[in-house]
Amino acid sequence: MEEEISVVLLKPDAIQRCLVGELIKRIEQRGFKIVGIKMLKLDRKTLKEHYSHLLDKPFYKQLEDFMVSCPVIAIAFKGPRAVEAIRQIVGATDPLKANPGSIRAYFSIVPGKNLIHASDSNEKAEEELKRFFKEGEIFDYERDIDKWLKEKNEK
Repeated sequence: MEEEISVVLLKPDAIQRCLVGELIKRIEQRGFKIVGIKMLKLDRKTLKEHYSHLLDKPFYKQLEDFMVSCPVIAIAFKGPRAVEAIRQIVGATDPLKANPGSIRAYFSIVPGKNLIHASDSNEKAEEELKRFFKEGEIFDYERDIDKWLKEKNEK
């Protein structure tokens, strides 16, 4: 099974609530490895690109103001079926509809302050990787633990 990269953004509320380590831990413990990580201050142009599917929603301005209120942490995670599995770990946008045990179900109350973004498709992950990481900021490396996380015939 080919490995995928998923992009995760830890939003301003994750940083302000001191949950960064806990959120990263939950994804790493599932077996995904960090191949890129950085803190950045998002600008409104980048947010309009990132949330282009939400521009006409009544809550967009509030979302944009929230996302520029504090730096975010962008993380690229790599592993088999990363996009689908990390979405499962993160949970539904509305924390009350998220599966029990997911990050949003456990740590969030309202959809507008749901701590974390994760790529929702391989195509989006590729776009987001280019949007949030420059050439040379993604690293690949072997971990000894990987042999315990994959089937014998997987790369």
